Amino acid sequence: MNQTFERSTIMSNLFAEELAREHIHSRLKQAQSARRGQQLAAARRLSRKAERAAAQARLALARVI
Repeated sequence: MNQTFERSTIMSNLFAEELAREHIHSRLKQAQSARRGQQLAAARRLSRKAERAAAQARLALARVI
C-alpha cells in the first residue's frame, strides 16, 4: 500500500511538472509573438517615415530644378 501511494505521489508530481513546463512554453510563445508584432509595427513606422523623407527630398529637388 505504501509503495502504491509513493508511486501515485511521484506520478502526480511528474504530471504537475509537465503542466508547468507546458504553461511556461505557452507563455514564452506568446511573448515571442508579441515581440514580433512590436517589431513589425516599428518597422512599418520607420518605413512610413522614410517614405515621407523621400517624398520631401523629391519635392525639394523639384523646386531646385
